[in-house]
Amino acid sequence: MTNNELLDALHEHLGTKLIASEVLFDTLVIEVSATEAYGVIEFLKNNSALSFNFLTLIGAVHYPEEKGRELCVVYHMHSWKNAIRLRIKSYLPQEDPSIKSLTPLFDGANWQERETFDFFGVKFEGHPNLTRILNMDDMDYHPMLKQYHLEDETREDKDDRFFGR
Repeated sequence: MTNNELLDALHEHLGTKLIASEVLFDTLVIEVSATEAYGVIEFLKNNSALSFNFLTLIGAVHYPEEKGRELCVVYHMHSWKNAIRLRIKSYLPQEDPSIKSLTPLFDGANWQERETFDFFGVKFEGHPNLTRILNMDDMDYHPMLKQYHLEDETREDKDDRFFGR
């Protein structure tokens, strides 16, 4: 299966629910709303022609400058049958960063969602045990959010722009 064939199948099923699409590094990347993400992934898994049977990764990215779309949850899917990968993005507002848990679909989503919650604060609705997994339980912040300067703010010889901020 090619990226174009996959995109055609997704357009046919999703229609206007497919917000955007592009090919990056030979992988199709699509954007769907947070309310549609679970249904799209369920379709990808259960559709016998597409057969996206492996959830490779759940992660997040923080875009503090994008108001209303500060957090992006990213799912990497793999269809072994068709030898193709797909990346799915859903954007969330920082005020309420919640999205439906994939644990009913993939057992492996459990720890990946806990890690994403731990580092970014994304709340996965319906998760069986959404608690910190790598950081201390008494932390009152999420360390991967770009809220803190990388260096001492009083230093004049450092510029955050050179560190991805």
